[in-house]
Amino acid sequence: MMKQKRSFRLPLLLLAAFALWTAAVTCVDVQPIGPEGSRVGFGTINGLFHQWTGVHLLLYALTDWLSLVPVAFGLGFACLGLAQWIKRGRLSRVDSSLLVLGGFYLLVLAVYLFFEMVVINRRPVLLEGMLEASYPSSTTVLVLCVMLTAAMQVKQRLRSVFRQRLALVVIWAYAVLMVLGRLVSGVHWLSDIIGGVLVSAGLVTAYGAVCEKVK
Repeated sequence: MMKQKRSFRLPLLLLAAFALWTAAVTCVDVQPIGPEGSRVGFGTINGLFHQWTGVHLLLYALTDWLSLVPVAFGLGFACLGLAQWIKRGRLSRVDSSLLVLGGFYLLVLAVYLFFEMVVINRRPVLLEGMLEASYPSSTTVLVLCVMLTAAMQVKQRLRSVFRQRLALVVIWAYAVLMVLGRLVSGVHWLSDIIGGVLVSAGLVTAYGAVCEKVK
């Protein structure tokens, strides 16, 4: 019981850190530095970082296209779960980690929809003439949540240690490069990326804790 309680401590701390960061973004150093006078928290730091990186729309487009990779992984695990359901005859016989993963994907979707409705920040640039919500970075959340849980699945399902390590290196390298690419593309404020990393870390560690509990 104590082990289970400890396993959920880190996710709770990370999600609390995300909540505090989100609250801070709404009220600390708020300045009208965005397009059309949109107001942005941590205005000084965000403004300086945006000036330093500039805007690179080619990199933005590249990271947009590469964000199809986690979508493909998600569909792949969904197909694996469906195949197990059909083969084994009952949903309860599907691997518990896949069932938890399905619920996790729904939770990530809910987080995305929530921040589409409750706008914290808007982008530092107009895209196709529109000023879109940008907090937390949805691409960052998609990539980290899907790929890091995929890494857990890969570690569980691949028997070869060499293949495990190779797959994990590729997954982590992809995830890090995607977050960095999104960061320097200039389509997000620095605070958007930090928020995306924090909420993703909280959700992914919570997924890992739940998987340990249902083993």
